[in-house]
Amino acid sequence: MAKTKDPTNPEELVKYITSCLVEHSDKIEIETVEEENKTILKLTVDDSDKGKIIGKNGKIAKSIRNVLKLASTKGDSKYILEII
Repeated sequence: MAKTKDPTNPEELVKYITSCLVEHSDKIEIETVEEENKTILKLTVDDSDKGKIIGKNGKIAKSIRNVLKLASTKGDSKYILEII
């Protein structure tokens, strides 16, 4: 399990969740792109860990997006997760 502090923003939340799922947590990168009323989080992981993040039929990726959607209800900005 990842040895990080509790996440305080959506970027840290995504990094925390993915670090618990992958084997190469040191290769997790999140690029934040701000647009008008939305923020796009571009997640990059090691090629061998992509399947663990996406999951069977995309179920894990969908779950991460749902958690991110719930976490962004506090603010005015909408967060979108892209897995690269």
